[in-house]
Amino acid sequence: MSEVSWDDLRGRLLNSYDDFVRKLTRRLGSAELAREAVHETYLRLQRPGATEPIQNPEGYLFRIAINIAKNRSVVERRYLNASDTEMLIDIPEEAPDPARAAEARSQMIILRRALAELPARQQAVFEASWVNGVSHSDLAQLHKVDIRTIQRDLEQAARHIRRFWKENRLS
Repeated sequence: MSEVSWDDLRGRLLNSYDDFVRKLTRRLGSAELAREAVHETYLRLQRPGATEPIQNPEGYLFRIAINIAKNRSVVERRYLNASDTEMLIDIPEEAPDPARAAEARSQMIILRRALAELPARQQAVFEASWVNGVSHSDLAQLHKVDIRTIQRDLEQAARHIRRFWKENRLS
């Protein structure tokens, strides 16, 4: 083992540039990636100071370049490629346009007016069941009635809302 300085390693890398690129290309499958890894290896060797004893300087340089290429591929996988970006651009926006938002507000007004005409328990049962997803058995216990009564309240409320909707719908 001998002491090798960063200058010595840079010199070896420059003298064997083509060989390093060829070996890395075979290993990585891409000449462009191999060249980038060799260039980045050279930049890493710009730091000052001495290195630890190195048995095989060429192998050391090759390992640095391989690690750089692996790290780069990990980083690149985190980012979207061009086809992913194009696919996302074609996804329609989920937010409703102003016309749809206005229509939804108008529909909610009609629904609230219909609910306001229901008896208190039917209104409470409908909202708890449809809006909050409360089960029929829980509603029966809460209102101290039979499950069948809850089902009947929901049927009557739904019938009333449909009728109110048909009578008050503008479109």
